[in-house]
Amino acid sequence: ELWIYMKTFQQLKAKLLKNDQVKLEYDKLKPEYDLLRKLIQKRLKKGMTQSDVAKRIGTKQEAISRLESGRSNSTLNRYAQYADAVGSKIEISLK
Repeated sequence: ELWIYMKTFQQLKAKLLKNDQVKLEYDKLKPEYDLLRKLIQKRLKKGMTQSDVAKRIGTKQEAISRLESGRSNSTLNRYAQYADAVGSKIEISLK
């Protein structure tokens, strides 16, 4: 059943991304979501919960949940704190 849902989501995504304006906005968000995905992977690899990260950076689990989902208006400093909490560093490059 999950496979059917994912297939439907992938089909919807592919259809939506055919629209140039949607694709432009999607591409603008990609770097942030790539960073979030990597931060979550680091957290999980370390065996940490959202609560563990929250305690290390002095916030609540709910704030980490919002950050990970992309629903927060987080600063680069907050992402760096998260990265530090999971034993990692953020590197930025311009192209």
